[in-house]
Amino acid sequence: MTVFNREDTYAKIAAIIADKLQIQQAQISPQSTLQDLGADSLDVLEIIMRIEEQLGVTVDDEAAEKLHTVDDVVTYVHGLRKK
Repeated sequence: MTVFNREDTYAKIAAIIADKLQIQQAQISPQSTLQDLGADSLDVLEIIMRIEEQLGVTVDDEAAEKLHTVDDVVTYVHGLRKK
């Protein structure tokens, strides 16, 4: 069983967000919301799809609506990766 650490999950998600929004990773903090970083609802959907594809997880639509900060996304996805 592969063990993932939280820092790895954060780094991968931050890279996906930075790439999609065309910003520097340094602009992203755990407390940032995707909206603060310039994402609209379509961007958020595409970010979630990229996370699912690249990290091999499935983000529940209902859960996705409750993910507001980058840290929320990392915590949720990291929990999925550990299963």
